[in-house]
Amino acid sequence: MADLGFSSLWDETLVAVEVGTGYVTLTLYSRPGCHLCDDMKALIDRVAHDTAWTVEVVDISTDAELEARYGLEIPVLLVNGRKAAKYRVSEADLRRLLKGRSLKLEA
Repeated sequence: MADLGFSSLWDETLVAVEVGTGYVTLTLYSRPGCHLCDDMKALIDRVAHDTAWTVEVVDISTDAELEARYGLEIPVLLVNGRKAAKYRVSEADLRRLLKGRSLKLEA
């Protein structure tokens, strides 16, 4: 795939997020003491400020199944239940995701 300038830390399984004008739910899998999680929470707060989006932060350290699934990837961001990013996401990329643009991620 062509390099579109997205971070190589993006989840390569994501091809598109269909958001359109519908209701948007952001889920952030996190854990206490994770500085990358704190950074992503701050970014989401900045981008989602004054919107109707639902933002849910889930502490994976309280659930063994979530810890096993996401423990090595946190923070993990889901948009409407689909994995959209892990580790880091830029403000521009998050805004594009939330506008419903299709993203082709680098291989």
